[in-house]
Amino acid sequence: MNTKERAQKMKEAVEYLDSTPFFAKKSSPENVKRYLDLFGHPERGMKIIHVAGTNGKGSVCARIASCLREAGFSVGLFISPHLSVIRERMSIDGKMISEEEFLGYFDTVKEACNRSGPDALPHLLYFEMLFMMAMLWFRDQKPDYLVLETGLGGRLDATNSVEEKAVTVITRIGIDHTAYLGDTISQIAGEKAGILRKGCPAVYLTEPQQACEVIRETAARVGAPAFELSREAWRINRADENGIDFLLDSRYDKNLRINISDRALYQCENTALAVTTCGILLRKIGRYDPEMIIRGVEKASWPGRMEEILPRVWIDGAHNPDGIRAFLESVKMITDTERQKGKVGRVFLLFSCVKDKSYREELGMISRSGLFTDIAAVPMEGSRALDAETLRACVSENMNQDSAGVRVHETASVRDAAETFIMRRDKDDLVFAAGSLYLIGEMRDLLTE
Repeated sequence: MNTKERAQKMKEAVEYLDSTPFFAKKSSPENVKRYLDLFGHPERGMKIIHVAGTNGKGSVCARIASCLREAGFSVGLFISPHLSVIRERMSIDGKMISEEEFLGYFDTVKEACNRSGPDALPHLLYFEMLFMMAMLWFRDQKPDYLVLETGLGGRLDATNSVEEKAVTVITRIGIDHTAYLGDTISQIAGEKAGILRKGCPAVYLTEPQQACEVIRETAARVGAPAFELSREAWRINRADENGIDFLLDSRYDKNLRINISDRALYQCENTALAVTTCGILLRKIGRYDPEMIIRGVEKASWPGRMEEILPRVWIDGAHNPDGIRAFLESVKMITDTERQKGKVGRVFLLFSCVKDKSYREELGMISRSGLFTDIAAVPMEGSRALDAETLRACVSENMNQDSAGVRVHETASVRDAAETFIMRRDKDDLVFAAGSLYLIGEMRDLLTE
């Protein structure tokens, strides 16, 4: 197959996947288990780290994988969503699945989905098809460890069809996907805690308290050893343009000094979860080395999370109220640091989200923060993006003395937003983009061309 033919096949495969439903309210891992059985249970025998949560899952997965690689292991990684190309969702040691392999496993799973007759199974959903393809690839490639990120929730997620796990991790819980997971922190935590298993260590945060209580009770009920992390576990020494230097009190080491290049304060929390998880895994086999853990964390990278994509231009995948809270905390730290260094001009936010998200709460937090002089509505390609008029109305509704005078702009596209507010910015201006992972993916592709 030549390059042109392969590109056409990839286009057709992605179109087929996009035509399948993303979510189903009554989705169940039971159908996925039937496919795993059909394919001879490719998941069996794998050392699986299963990660759920509302925010921070991808960053935690990347840090766990990096630390395990630093320890000398090969590590498979299955993530959701992707930023640029669909093959990002499955990788081993930082190298994503090839187009040829992707197409081969796609054809295998598609054929199984379209079988007819008395033994036919219900067609898999979008995420379920990708998960099944990934499990077949990982079975054939045989990485030492496999890090699985849930797609939506936990209890009913396709990835939870896997029974045997080495460790489970639950990142920060917030309000998101309420139509599927419930509209309270406790309900959502209950869905996430569905990944826990008897005898399998569970790593999670002590906050929010409502989430911790549910996860703690679930761990006790199913017999999962609990490893709780409180905010007191890390202390920041320095946070500036060079990154963050902080001390971490892990389960195994006191005052572990870590330097990360990120400027997002929330990455300290994600790092603490990853370090604790790797400590559990590596101490069990006598391979734990704090210096190795430090190197693994420092080498880890995760695009689109408070990433300085150009000088004084940051993109962040914050797309729910808790993510926006963490985003604003980091924006304040960055703007304060830049002001200490010298002049700061206008501070722009390029914002986009789909209309069925809780954008009013997010925009209320943004407007009241007083951190931005200008907010621009950015429509994304092929999405139900929030329009400028609705954005302007939401900002006006939430004006206070800190945000009085903020200017609201309308843009025609992601490219228009980039050309207007990034490529033509003054040298003292700061630009941030947030509100949707789809926006971040499009913006990142455009700015890295």
